[in-house]
Amino acid sequence: MRSAPQHAPVLEVVEYTDPFCPWSWGAEPVLRLLRTTLDGRVRWRRVFCVLFDEDNDPAPDPAAETAWYARYVADISAHTRAPRAPRLSRVAASSWPSSLVAAAAELQGGTVADRVLRRLRETVFVRGMPADTPELALTAARGVPGLDEERLAADAASEAVRERVRSDRAEARRPVPEVRSAAGGSPHPGAAKETPDGGYRYALPTLLLRTPGTYRAVPGWRPYQAYAEAVGLLRPGLPTDPVTLSADRALEHYRSLTGPERELLTHGPWPPAGVVRVETGNGPLWLHPEEAETGPGGAPGSSMAR
Repeated sequence: MRSAPQHAPVLEVVEYTDPFCPWSWGAEPVLRLLRTTLDGRVRWRRVFCVLFDEDNDPAPDPAAETAWYARYVADISAHTRAPRAPRLSRVAASSWPSSLVAAAAELQGGTVADRVLRRLRETVFVRGMPADTPELALTAARGVPGLDEERLAADAASEAVRERVRSDRAEARRPVPEVRSAAGGSPHPGAAKETPDGGYRYALPTLLLRTPGTYRAVPGWRPYQAYAEAVGLLRPGLPTDPVTLSADRALEHYRSLTGPERELLTHGPWPPAGVVRVETGNGPLWLHPEEAETGPGGAPGSSMAR
């Protein structure tokens, strides 16, 4: 008698992130490509680190802090080529409101959650006005296709979602030992960060790929191949050849594309008809026309390709 076939172990991809992390924003092209390529083949889970915490002391000189942080973001965008806001209005007071809204959006499905998180990132890195209050975070999500806005507001204010983000914050501060140090070769290799209490938290972004009994950590800003190799080690045979989309399909699927994303995630002639081009402080942002009308990325100075 033949034995029953053994099912391959489920691969879980844990993404440690924050809506306001500039390195996570810069990693979006590669992480979007990985999510699209592995769609339906892995369990993808986001963990919100809470980079800007509620109990952080206010800056003694907010204008100086904002100027310093704007330079910091500009330095990162020089490496990642990600858009940055021409002017940053302030440093985010807290990651909690956006993290709560992003976590609440997950209760409405993966596509809605991806688009809400993207909107929250764009408030700071395109508009320069971080969605750091509940009202601003909910406003940023308005108009996302398929979103139940009343449910989002109720879920984001619920104790269950706050407990979820509280648990995420704690998990992000229990990094695996391998990320205490990280190999070079990247401007952001991703070694774990020391915390004021003497502990550590994951640098953002970090991906932890896990199957029962083993895992691989890929910290920091990394090329697609680094993630593909980790997938291959844990789940040999799982397809990792990058899946790209035509310009029209990519615009419909992603709704918002940076210059690096357009290059990495699409194939064929560009731009598609009707796409809205928004100028930023570091290259264009390409928007679906409906996204340009309702999303935070639809800034003044945009133009429609015809």
